[in-house]
Amino acid sequence: MQPFTITRVLYTVGILVGSLALLGCPKRPEVAMAAPGAVGPGAAMAPATSAVKPTLKTAEVPVTRPASPAETPIKPAPAVTPAAEESALKDIFFNFDDATILADQKKVADQDFDWLKAHPSLKVNISGSCDERGTEEYNLALGERRAASVKDYLVAEGISADRITTISYGKDRPFVMGHDENAWKWNRRDHFSVAAK
Repeated sequence: MQPFTITRVLYTVGILVGSLALLGCPKRPEVAMAAPGAVGPGAAMAPATSAVKPTLKTAEVPVTRPASPAETPIKPAPAVTPAAEESALKDIFFNFDDATILADQKKVADQDFDWLKAHPSLKVNISGSCDERGTEEYNLALGERRAASVKDYLVAEGISADRITTISYGKDRPFVMGHDENAWKWNRRDHFSVAAK
């Protein structure tokens, strides 16, 4: 009977040692989250060793992005004065190094025209923007050409030129942070800000 008892004891000890070894293994490292407001592939990540616990604030609203600018352009909240109605103007997107309004973007410009025609008491500012490639001077000039292109289109359709102002931000105000085409395509745009006359 003795060999049976020794075997049973060794088996029990082996199970206990194995259980303790499994319980003593370190947990998987916590995955750190990007800082609030960080967008795109260039967003800085916190080190995995920090004990950052994500918290959700009730005031935060998740940001979603459509598949491509041609399908459904993103329109950030416009700067509207209290006297102005809410704007339904949509951004116009451009190809790289180009200020020509694309065929699919002319449909968006036509919708913008219809909205402006329906709201004759409002003025609009068109701000032209570029992606991060190119010099500051070149992108400022390209942003101005983009804004002027959309202004000229709207004026040709019948919107009074004195209702439209333009400005270029070049590459200084990116809409999406990142250093690849997934970010750049959103930054090559004209954006509308509405104000009362």
